[in-house]
Amino acid sequence: MARAPSLLAPLLSLGLGLRLVLSLPGAGAMDCGSFGRVERLSFAPEARVRWLAPRVREQGPLDPLYSTVRHFLSVVQLNPFPAGLVKVLLNEPSSVEVDEVVRYEAGYVACAVIAGLYLLVVPTAGLCFCCCRCRQRCGGRVKTEHKAMACERCTLMVFLLLTTLMLLTGVVCAFVANQHTHQQVGPSAEALPETLLSLRGLVSDVPQELQAVAQQFSLPQQRVLEELDGIGLSIGGSIYTQLRSTVYEALASVQSLGQALQVSMDHFRALNATLVELQEGQRDLELAVPEHRERLLIRLQEPGCEGCAGALSQAQALELGANYSQVPPVGDVLHRLKGVPEANFSSMVQEENLTFNALPYLADFETANMVRELKNMVAQQPAGLRTLAEGFPDWEAASHWSQALENVAQSSRPYLKEVQRYEKYRWALGCVLCSVVLLVVVCNLLGLTLGIWGLAAREDPSHSEAKSEAGARFLMVGVGFSFLFAVPIILLVFATFLVGGNVQTLVCRSWESGELYEFADTPGNLPSSLNLSQLLGLKKNISIHLAYQQCKEGASLWRVLKLNDSYNLEEHLDISQYTAKLQQKLESFKVDTKNLDLLSPAAHRDLEALQSSGLENIHYPGFLVQIRKPLVNTDVEKLAQELGRLAQTQSNSVLGQQLQEEAQGLRNLYQEKVLPQQILVAKLNLSVRALASSTPSLQLETSGVLHRVTYLKEELPTQATRILRNESMCFLARELDYFSQYVAWVREQVTQRIATCQPLSRALDNGRVILCDMVADPWNAFWFCLSWCAFFLIPSIVFAVKTSKYFRPIRKRLSSTSSEETQLFHIPRVTSLKL
Repeated sequence: MARAPSLLAPLLSLGLGLRLVLSLPGAGAMDCGSFGRVERLSFAPEARVRWLAPRVREQGPLDPLYSTVRHFLSVVQLNPFPAGLVKVLLNEPSSVEVDEVVRYEAGYVACAVIAGLYLLVVPTAGLCFCCCRCRQRCGGRVKTEHKAMACERCTLMVFLLLTTLMLLTGVVCAFVANQHTHQQVGPSAEALPETLLSLRGLVSDVPQELQAVAQQFSLPQQRVLEELDGIGLSIGGSIYTQLRSTVYEALASVQSLGQALQVSMDHFRALNATLVELQEGQRDLELAVPEHRERLLIRLQEPGCEGCAGALSQAQALELGANYSQVPPVGDVLHRLKGVPEANFSSMVQEENLTFNALPYLADFETANMVRELKNMVAQQPAGLRTLAEGFPDWEAASHWSQALENVAQSSRPYLKEVQRYEKYRWALGCVLCSVVLLVVVCNLLGLTLGIWGLAAREDPSHSEAKSEAGARFLMVGVGFSFLFAVPIILLVFATFLVGGNVQTLVCRSWESGELYEFADTPGNLPSSLNLSQLLGLKKNISIHLAYQQCKEGASLWRVLKLNDSYNLEEHLDISQYTAKLQQKLESFKVDTKNLDLLSPAAHRDLEALQSSGLENIHYPGFLVQIRKPLVNTDVEKLAQELGRLAQTQSNSVLGQQLQEEAQGLRNLYQEKVLPQQILVAKLNLSVRALASSTPSLQLETSGVLHRVTYLKEELPTQATRILRNESMCFLARELDYFSQYVAWVREQVTQRIATCQPLSRALDNGRVILCDMVADPWNAFWFCLSWCAFFLIPSIVFAVKTSKYFRPIRKRLSSTSSEETQLFHIPRVTSLKL
């Protein structure tokens, strides 16, 4: 079959559909888990049922009998199929040679000779027996009783019983086969024209049914249109889901860095402000502390100061300890960090989160126009499907086909009615003859029963021998029926044998082996009126055997009828241009992620200022050195307490008053100058230690965040584009799978249901089953069983006649009383004949 190139012909399954998508650039490794499994579409089946139900004979108890009859017929007819004889018979019936027919039917001729001998011998023997009985010269009674009489009588009764049982078996099988034949012939005769007429629309109805199949394209269309409604949200959601961890982690690090920056800047500003205040306070202390020291030294060194040695040593140490003018400078760093942080990192991160969380809706909005274009394109039906029905050839074969089937069906009806009528006659005659054989069986059984009963009753001398006499008469009645009906039985057997046997050996056997198809395919064997190609009006001859095999394999109708040049299904199922446009549109999908900055310009300036500020280069240990030093080398508060105590112990009240004033002055110095300075030192210590511990990691974190944000700023659009492409290809694969399901379904519907010729092969198979299995087998089983009965009638006659003699009274008996003589049923010896 010449097939046009089809880019989408492989799209018959999901796997092959995905193979096409995976061949696209950048679609090598797709993760389509977000779309879930592709739903299998449920297409509406074609309303018109094109499948013929296969006819199969059910298994039954007569199957072994059918097999036996077939083997018997294969022995009777050893010759092969007579192709030459059938050819002459079909084309020139008048020139058929009798010798050739006789040679082919040699087995049947031999059976006919046997039937003729039966017809000659049995009636003649019956006539002779009748004449002999009329003259009372045969079939009478035993004249004298002898020693072997009991053995002979027993043997004859056994053989008669066995023969009767064989007759009973044969007649039961004949009854059953006769009934099966009658039950099958009627329905089979009616099924033949119905089967032929059911095939009329096999060709003529194809275009309408193809149109109905093409309309089923709306199912994948509708499914794709429904899924296009949410494609923007789906793609945006996939981008959001796959980038969520990366973006959230980056924003979390930005927020953490912003918080750390804010804390560090607070500490740094606190350090600077504290340092300024400390330096100012230190200048005040530099003026006040020496003054207090000099006065104390004067007071404590006076001769009249009692117990002032300890206080004197403390006063001598009253000097400034820490010098905060010697700490590392922070002015340059402070200048570089002026205005930092400019951005509100918390608000910025919250805003970026909102922007990122709105990404699915952003994608839906940006793809709305493209989705509308896709819907308009999907709503159109591919050109090939539009012409699926129109392209089917409107050829004359359809009308020829319908007309030929109509003619065959109509012409067969009268013959089939005649067949049914003659079948009724055959069935009635078969029932009558089987009943006759059954009557013979009943007579034999009654004769044997009464005869044996009468023999057993002879032990009583006073008992009448009427029972045994009646048994003998029943046996003779059976013999009479056997002689009387042997001729019609054998005639019915031979007539049905000749018909059924030839049907089996000439038709069924060659039909089953395929010889019948080969004969029909041979040019010249069939007359022109039976030529299938001419009946259908085809330009090319077709092989019936090949057509049968192709139809049985499920070939399409146009392939079998050699219409490939006028109709190519693959061209109509090629929707590659349709799907290519869909692919092109999906590849042009874009989602703008530029609005996702992660870091605002102000925040970026803050981090860059922090990174270049040199905050980590400040020598924080220099601060700690001064912080560890006391503001004043002497504990001013303790010294004031000591002076107050000395003032109370002095005998010189003037000196005591002076010491008391100095103590109060030191207390004022401590409260006004030293204590605030200590608080500032503690605050400075907190800021310095916080900065010393956080600055190194802060700089590293700042560098990492800046690098990461810069990287993500470039990478996020790339990642989003990759995800968008992946999702688009997954969506394309999903939608192509819907279309591939449709294409596969259409191909199956067209080739296996709508435009399949499989019903033709099924019709031929059903015809063989009807003729051979349902009619010929029980028909042949009937004559086989009836012939069985006919041939067992002969021994039945012989044994019945012989046995009846021993059931009649014996007119002369032996007088011997020898104990060695054995009699059946222990019949006692008598000295005189009891009449």
